[in-house]
Amino acid sequence: MIEDNYKTKKLLKILYGAAWIDGEIQPEEREYLKRVAHENNLADDPEIQCLLIGKVDSNECYRWLEDYLQDSEDKEEDFQELLESISALIYSDQIVDTEEAKLLNYLQNVDLSEKPSPSVFDSILKGIKNFYRQAINN
Repeated sequence: MIEDNYKTKKLLKILYGAAWIDGEIQPEEREYLKRVAHENNLADDPEIQCLLIGKVDSNECYRWLEDYLQDSEDKEEDFQELLESISALIYSDQIVDTEEAKLLNYLQNVDLSEKPSPSVFDSILKGIKNFYRQAINN
C-alpha cells in the first residue's frame, strides 16, 4: 500500500466503496478489507470501521475514485496501485458482479493525462450507452 497514511486511507475508502458497489460485501471481500486495513494500521480507525458496517453508495465510491485520481502527484504509480488493489478485492470472491465489471471497465478507460477529463458519471453513462447499443445491435 501507499506509504502516505492519508493517501492509504483514501485508497482504503475506495476499496470499501468497491466492495459495496454490488450492494453487499462478500465474506472474502470483507476478509480482504480487514487484512488491508490491519496491514496499514487503519483497522482501528473509526471512519474505516464505519465503512465496513454501513453501506457505501456507488456514487460515493466513484466520487472518492475521482478525487483520488485528481489529487494524485504520481498518477501512473498511484493508478497502478489502485487498479491492482481494486482488482484483488473484486476477484477475491471469484465472482465479478455487473457493477464491479463496470468499475473495472471505467478504470481501464481512465486517461491519466493532465487534460481535463469528463466526470466519472459521464464516463459511466457513456459505457452504459455503448453496452446497450451493442446489446440492441446483437
